Amino acid sequence: MDILPPSYQQKPIDINEQINLFQQFIEINYYDKLVESIQKGHTHLVIDFGILSMFNIDLAQQFLDKPEEMFEIGQIAIERFGLKKNQKQFFVRVKNLPSSQEILIRNIRSEHIGRLIQIIGVVRQKGDVRPHVTNAKFECPGCGNIANILQNDQKFKEPPSCACGRKGGFKLLEKDLVDVQKIVLEEATDELDGGEQPKRFNLLLRHDLVTPISEKKTNPGNKIIVTGIVNDVQINLHSGGKSVEFDLMLESNYVEPLQEEFSAVKVSKEQEEEFLEFAKNSTNPLRRIANSFAPTIYGYEKLKEGLVLQMMGGVMKPRSDGVKTRGDIHVLLIGDPGAAKSQLLKRVSKIAPKARFVSGKGASGAGLTASVVRDDFLKGWALEAGTLVLANQGIACIDELDKMTDEDRSAMHEALEQQTITISKANIQATLRSETTVLAAANPKFGRFDPYESLGKQIDLPPALISRFDLIFPVRDIPNKDKDDKIAEFILRLHQDVKRADDVELSTDFIKTYIAYAKRNINPKLTDDALDELKKYYVNIRNSAGDGSEGIKAVPITARQLEALVRLSEASARVRLSKTVEIEDAKKAVELLHYALAQIGSDPETGKFDIDRITTGITASQRNHISVVRDIINQLAKEKGEEIPEDELIIECEAKGIEESKVEEVLEKLKRTGDIYQPKRGFWGKVERRG
Repeated sequence: MDILPPSYQQKPIDINEQINLFQQFIEINYYDKLVESIQKGHTHLVIDFGILSMFNIDLAQQFLDKPEEMFEIGQIAIERFGLKKNQKQFFVRVKNLPSSQEILIRNIRSEHIGRLIQIIGVVRQKGDVRPHVTNAKFECPGCGNIANILQNDQKFKEPPSCACGRKGGFKLLEKDLVDVQKIVLEEATDELDGGEQPKRFNLLLRHDLVTPISEKKTNPGNKIIVTGIVNDVQINLHSGGKSVEFDLMLESNYVEPLQEEFSAVKVSKEQEEEFLEFAKNSTNPLRRIANSFAPTIYGYEKLKEGLVLQMMGGVMKPRSDGVKTRGDIHVLLIGDPGAAKSQLLKRVSKIAPKARFVSGKGASGAGLTASVVRDDFLKGWALEAGTLVLANQGIACIDELDKMTDEDRSAMHEALEQQTITISKANIQATLRSETTVLAAANPKFGRFDPYESLGKQIDLPPALISRFDLIFPVRDIPNKDKDDKIAEFILRLHQDVKRADDVELSTDFIKTYIAYAKRNINPKLTDDALDELKKYYVNIRNSAGDGSEGIKAVPITARQLEALVRLSEASARVRLSKTVEIEDAKKAVELLHYALAQIGSDPETGKFDIDRITTGITASQRNHISVVRDIINQLAKEKGEEIPEDELIIECEAKGIEESKVEEVLEKLKRTGDIYQPKRGFWGKVERRG
């Protein structure tokens, strides 16, 4: 709301009167906070512009028009209280400016120079904290005169001459230093119209805005609101002269984070009591949250439960040897076009406080991880964080994962499992934190699932990448009269009444804050009963593939799936706000993992689970066939020489129980791997390996 009308004409106020007024304002509204700040060793006091304008509208308007002068007046007024002890400066910080002063980065013009404004954006680049000279004291070697030179420009200035006539050679006695940091802020994408490119703006932070605690607010990826003074910066030409064009920069006065990770969301005492009541009185809180999670999408009960557990996450466990076991649950949705995958990703990105949504076709490996760019403002090479770093402690939603190139997808491997991103470019060696939960969506190999082919065979993604996802949900669009009737009714009713989607049990704010509260306060531990349940399922499934007497034994699940079960169990306990993982949580984890594996991880020849169908594309039964065919080829090569008749090879394989079609498939695989070759039609030869 605009506090000051556009036609308002301020009355001139004497400087001493301004100091007295501001001192009176502090005494009435902020004296206790001022005393508390000084006792804690802080060097600033944050005042609300709305409260200031209610106290004296003329004084408030002066802060907007002449901010530098008014900040100095504020410092003088605070000094008059006589509370400071051994502190050089105490700064006044202003927040909550009127809407007239909230300027989009793209709309900042020369008329804003010297005025106090407020901008919102996402931190893209961040320089190092460096000391900056504000004042230097020089002595003339000839006559001993002392000269103070203010250092306002980027170039260090010395006295041009002395009263005694001496020029140059002055001795530097002392200099005043302040900590300075440069930041590049980018417009948030949700504030842009179609086709607009997000603009960037340079920020300068000084003094207490660059303390270690304050620095966390300005990490790359954080969405922040900044109050500051717009200044013009002279541009130097390469020829040595000065350009008639100036650059703009914001001298920051106050920085406040807007978008933070789950753990930083504020929860009131009333909300906490409401959450505890909800968890205590709900027979199935996970189902209730899942039902309200995506009200515009029909069905997908198991998938929605999986996404709620993903947002809850497991518990990260740092080990004594320095290794961290990740708690983030990665989920992959593989499905037919038009099956609402992108809608689910968008919904998750709206519920998570810190989320980034990208589409695979427009994403590169550098855009996902990090890149090294040349930056004139930060002076030199700078790291520019990508999506997975910007979403640290949040969720990265990657749509159309299958449309990315293999090189770009391979950049994700380290981030998904080790949760770090290592960069070694342009003389910059860095390891960035990427404790990011990944939710990805992709289409099958041929665009739509073939109902007559196994699902696992139609996932066209690298095995090394697929194995890093804890849950893989197939989203199928199969015609079914009853189901189609319900979906059509549901969608058409939504179009008939838009507000129908708002008619849910739990609001988006409730779900978001509930998840934030659970992630911050609940770190559940496995009970013996839950541990036994997970162990029993793991051992039973691992040994369900038989004794291996018929050939190569299938590997139904691996230790990666066992760790996924633990994370899912911990997430289920968090939903109940329980500090222990009970047997019901373990059963829910088993149910979801079994549901996913049953659809994509089963071997159609044996009907049993085989994780290699997902992670390598070759099942144990296929490996067994390959092994048998290879043995027969070796045997016939000794008998027939270099040329092995295909007919005899097929007869021998059929005697071992392998069908002709399977033999031809295996021969093609061995040919692609370079183990055999075809010297002429109807004959095969064995490739001899020379060591």
